[in-house]
Amino acid sequence: MKVSVVACTYAMDRYDDFSECIDSLLSQTYDQIEIIVVVDGNRDVFDRFRSDFGDNAAVAAYCNDENRGVSYSRTRGAELATGDVVAFIDDDATAAPTWVEELVNTYEETDAIAAGGKMTGDWIAGKPATLPEEFYWLIGVTYPGFASSGDEIRNTFESNISFRRDVFVNLGGFDPELGPDADSYSHSEGAEIGTRLQRRYGRGVVYNPDAIVAHKVFEHRTKLRWLLARAFEQGRSKRRLERRETGSKDSETAYLQQLLGGFVPRRLRSLAVSPSLAGFVQFVMLFVFTGAVGSGYVYETLSRH
Repeated sequence: MKVSVVACTYAMDRYDDFSECIDSLLSQTYDQIEIIVVVDGNRDVFDRFRSDFGDNAAVAAYCNDENRGVSYSRTRGAELATGDVVAFIDDDATAAPTWVEELVNTYEETDAIAAGGKMTGDWIAGKPATLPEEFYWLIGVTYPGFASSGDEIRNTFESNISFRRDVFVNLGGFDPELGPDADSYSHSEGAEIGTRLQRRYGRGVVYNPDAIVAHKVFEHRTKLRWLLARAFEQGRSKRRLERRETGSKDSETAYLQQLLGGFVPRRLRSLAVSPSLAGFVQFVMLFVFTGAVGSGYVYETLSRH
């Protein structure tokens, strides 16, 4: 089984991080791999990348004529790929050496049509004290209790998701109107394609927590103001997706039930046994971030009226 890994980038100030991403892909334990790089409209980045990695036969690089956004770039990379499976990783992430091998194991052992893994945090500036682990998904890190190994779910993070290539192409790829670009940091492209996958094939993304990708959490992403703005934008993205895709709300409803029925009681029990200021702050922040997501959802709802 040949695996094509698509990695997209666009900015020179992310180049060093992107180089680390590519190095991690070149260090995979699985041999049947090709790396498809799509530079989103930045010729300087493209030229530098070809200078640094152009001699490697496992790497193919392409450059969009203009900035089209990550969803368009990922889909273009998949169209150019030649593998049986196409996997995606972000330019600010690094793959564990066995990442691709674990994804292949999932396909071979479960007959999956899509598979994804666990995102861990590469805490560049340390873990933010104001961010409960239940909301790690705001910074692209898998939260505890996300899913069990072998579960079929709607989607994993876009930086650690894969599809059988023919399935991905038949779905039409990621929606180019969704996902971040140079002017917007909105996210819902993974959930949207996961909903289409379930609707068309009656299958989901098989979760393998041993297929690990580390996401870099830079200092600015640990600031409370950024986190609240991110939560607000997530609420808006969820409402946009809900308009487009019937049934897309199921995962969000399940998470809210898990939050109120599991996370909050667990936090209360922990505080009762071992009270601390840090624990109390994180307990309060569960509701603050929930409110921020809800505010974004309501804002997007009212803005359409």
